[in-house]
Amino acid sequence: MTKTTQNPKSYSSAEIKKLEKAQIEINGSISAEILDTFRAQALKHINNSITMDGFRKGNVPENILVAKVGDMAILEEMAELALSKAYLDIIIDNKLDAIGKPTIGVTKLAKDNPLEFKITTAIIPEIKLPEYKKIAQTEIKKSDPAELNVTEKDIEDSIFRIRKSHASHEGHDHKKMTPEEHEKAIEASMPELTDAFVKTLGDFSDVPDFKNKLSDMIAENKRDQSHEKSRIRIADAIAEKTKVELPEIMIESELNRTKAQFEADIQRMGVKLDDYLKHAKKSLEDLQKEWRPHSEKKAKLQLILNEIAKVEKITPTREEVEEEVNHIVEHYKDADREQASIYAETVLTNEKVFQFLEAKE
Repeated sequence: MTKTTQNPKSYSSAEIKKLEKAQIEINGSISAEILDTFRAQALKHINNSITMDGFRKGNVPENILVAKVGDMAILEEMAELALSKAYLDIIIDNKLDAIGKPTIGVTKLAKDNPLEFKITTAIIPEIKLPEYKKIAQTEIKKSDPAELNVTEKDIEDSIFRIRKSHASHEGHDHKKMTPEEHEKAIEASMPELTDAFVKTLGDFSDVPDFKNKLSDMIAENKRDQSHEKSRIRIADAIAEKTKVELPEIMIESELNRTKAQFEADIQRMGVKLDDYLKHAKKSLEDLQKEWRPHSEKKAKLQLILNEIAKVEKITPTREEVEEEVNHIVEHYKDADREQASIYAETVLTNEKVFQFLEAKE
């Protein structure tokens, strides 16, 4: 518990108590003298928000305004203004990394008396990182070089899929066919692998050239997959050994992102969300329960990456962020530039942290 009386201009006292799930409770007071300094601003706010016959908006005389709205309404407006200022000063004075919207409650409010309040807010939790550099190198060494080998079967399977995607569907009456019959009909109408066919697929001179370039593409894809698997192992191993209390607001934020992505995917499929839920025999609440473990995992990983970036002083340059923002705005015309900047900085920082972990030999 911490007691502060560092800023008499906005609050008189504040006691800070830690709660579970990375929350704090602030109990404090604002003297009657401090509260009274917000009276003129409160009167102006109220004056601009009401309409009275015979007076222009914002020009109602004070005595008439007070008679109209009452002393308590003015006092409540003063309290709201005072608490907004006090909360920010308490956060700054105590170096609190508050996140999300606080819950602010008045516990005592009376004319010519101190204002007493209770504020609850989430904070960035303390994180005790494990030996993340050693963990990263251990996980990197688990990569199997054999995963990168391109086999003849890989090439043949890929060729089969390409030929199948170019099969003719003419003359196929799907309604009269069993799934097995339909599959056989598709395979029978697949084009042969010839020089003429591969030339229609891109810049290929003949079948051997196509197979060589296809092998290179498969190899690149395998490298990307192996790299992604390695990063997942690194993230999971570090997260497993990291102790941190997750703020509920961060989990909810990840859940909201998952929900938005899910709804966008459903919409692209041309299906209404209600119809999907009805067919799946699930409610949105059921889906959110299913998504929650993954959302908790993502929230925890982001806290870990943020902390490593802070410890190792890893940050993207202004030019890198600006370039990424321009790329986002170019592809999403309605994107808010400020939000895009926050997103870009997070993505670039995460990438730099993983590159840092992967570079440690």
